[in-house]
Amino acid sequence: MKIDLDFYKNISKNNLPLTELLKNEKLFSSVPRNWSIVVADIENSTDAVAQGLHNDVNLSATGSIITVLNTLKKVDHTLKIPYFFGGDGSTFIVPNTVLEQILLALNNYSQHIKKTLQLNLRVGQIEVDTVYSNNVSIRITKIRHNKYLTTPVVLGNGLKYAELLIKENFKASATANGKKTELNLKGMECRWDEIQPNQTGKKVICLLIDCDNEENQAEVYSTIMKEIDLVFGNLEKRNPISTFKLKLNTSLETIRKEMYAKIGKYQMTYLVSNWLVTMIGTFYFKFLKAGKLYKYRVTQLSDTIMLDGLLNTVISGTDKQINKLKRLLDDLESKDKIIYGMHITHASIMSCYIENREEKHIHFVDGTEGGYTSAAIMFKLKKLKLKNP
Repeated sequence: MKIDLDFYKNISKNNLPLTELLKNEKLFSSVPRNWSIVVADIENSTDAVAQGLHNDVNLSATGSIITVLNTLKKVDHTLKIPYFFGGDGSTFIVPNTVLEQILLALNNYSQHIKKTLQLNLRVGQIEVDTVYSNNVSIRITKIRHNKYLTTPVVLGNGLKYAELLIKENFKASATANGKKTELNLKGMECRWDEIQPNQTGKKVICLLIDCDNEENQAEVYSTIMKEIDLVFGNLEKRNPISTFKLKLNTSLETIRKEMYAKIGKYQMTYLVSNWLVTMIGTFYFKFLKAGKLYKYRVTQLSDTIMLDGLLNTVISGTDKQINKLKRLLDDLESKDKIIYGMHITHASIMSCYIENREEKHIHFVDGTEGGYTSAAIMFKLKKLKLKNP
């Protein structure tokens, strides 16, 4: 069976609201059987967050995405794949032709994270064909949120099913067959300070929603997104990242943490040069037109909504708006249409992958005090109650 390497690249970018996109089944394509799902996950992330290591967990998840994207640049720079950031891990859908190189790079990165941040990043994979053999689907399309940002949208329980199987069978990370590969975290930057909402009284909400019935997913998620649009405003209005509140963290500790996560050792030249660049950056972003434009692009390239069979989003809003949304979610949950987890906090955090500073950068957004990981705790407790009422 020939592998369609251009499968994802050839999917059209749909310039539609998510509510409309979800209603059009024809816009979704089934992932080829000879692709695979790869999962990277921080073991015991809940405990790490409880110990105040949320930034380390977040940084490790971001680094796994950067590792894969940099590996693909080297192996086949024309290849495009869908990937998903989960706060304490990441998921990728990749053609089997590059699977070995990606697993090698991720396992190598896992050892790096274990050594530098004392976190165990577990890596596993499963073929899409195996998922389909168990009567579970993975249908994918793309949504263009604005001029700069396009992300994948997945319906079906395939990624959830794969993640569950992979996590049940994780093995301790080790470099495959003794092979070594060079660590490549070029473009990793995490220098933004905690980002407060743009208005007093607003909070940051991390939301995790699961509609398990594949046939109802599109309708249920469309209903929820319609309510979010109505209550909180469009993607730009509810975006927790605003140019007004974006500020660089100029502390040496921030640069030191990035240095160890990126290169794994103390290097005076890295520490000093990047600290100086960050200090200059505060002036650049505040006073220069190019700097202000870059900050605007950061808000546009902030990944705040993800649909991978579950609906995950980070938004900002008031208590009144949150309560309105909760009424809908509680109603849907009482009718067994969804299970949801929610974490409400005071600010968001952001980690970044900078390919170039014009338009090729992506910013992964989470909430403080655990963010998605804390929302997942609420979500898992609800699932446990359903299993053991």
